[in-house]
Amino acid sequence: MFTDEAEIEIASGSGGRGAVSFRREKYVPRGGPDGGDGGKGGDVYAVAKANLSTLAGAKMKRRFFAQNGRPGKGRNRHGAAGTDVAIELPPGTVLRDGATGEVLADLARVGQRVQILAGGRGGKGNAHFTSSRMRTPRFSQAGEAGTELRVHLELRSIADIGLVGKPNAGKSTLLAALTAARPKIGAYPFTTLQPNLGVLRRGDADLVVADIPGLIEGASRGAGLGHRFLRHVQRTALLALVVPLDSHDIAAELRSLRAELAHYSPELADRRHVVVLTKLDLAAAPPQDSLDLPAHTAVVAVSAAAHTGLDRLVATLFAQATAAGRTSGA
Repeated sequence: MFTDEAEIEIASGSGGRGAVSFRREKYVPRGGPDGGDGGKGGDVYAVAKANLSTLAGAKMKRRFFAQNGRPGKGRNRHGAAGTDVAIELPPGTVLRDGATGEVLADLARVGQRVQILAGGRGGKGNAHFTSSRMRTPRFSQAGEAGTELRVHLELRSIADIGLVGKPNAGKSTLLAALTAARPKIGAYPFTTLQPNLGVLRRGDADLVVADIPGLIEGASRGAGLGHRFLRHVQRTALLALVVPLDSHDIAAELRSLRAELAHYSPELADRRHVVVLTKLDLAAAPPQDSLDLPAHTAVVAVSAAAHTGLDRLVATLFAQATAAGRTSGA
């Protein structure tokens, strides 16, 4: 099951208490204090793992608690530090304070490791408190308490290109034609209920393409699953607005898509984009000047079913993604 939101509880470990101890040796009847320090509590980290693509594991476990530090011992022996805990999450996960909404970490790249909570310091043993006035301190310091926090996890897909369109625009079919991805495809709305990712290769370079679930009118205000869907395009460098040529009003559909993106995030309105007109096997492409598009917008008409126009689309996507600074490979 694809899970792109979760609530978890995390806690760092408390520091161990310092020891109260005195040397007791055969020929040293009044040995000085030798209480060791307590160990530091374990930290809590968030780690982006390449093999994860959903928050289901974190949602099922729910609680991530680091180990407390061990208490100090006599003979100036320090307690062991508590074991850290690492929360393994998919790249693209944003961690927020569940109470304030503050962003704690944004795991934007594979292998990224961020400390979320620090463990408490270990307390000092009584050996630290000797002085000219106090030869035999009979007290030690308690360890510092750990910290507990409720955290909201939100997954945002990491891709170079996001395919955006209304339900049944042909995005999933297009993704399957361009990449090795095999998304569910059907002739009814909302076949895609989660982002599907595919890798588009051209020579030694490649691009990650995301098929974003279909947008309906009002998605930017939360209609349907709008907010959940739209957040997956926030990281993409290039948007491909996908509209089928059998649409009743192609220009109006393009305006609607751009409006929903702009309402959700003004920055998305300025994001570099191309227009992909699908289902060329069913209808002819209209003149570009009839589409009411910003100047210099690239428009490509294709038929994924008939494999028409795909080579031109691939060249356009790579050119536009390169201009946006997002290609990988050699």
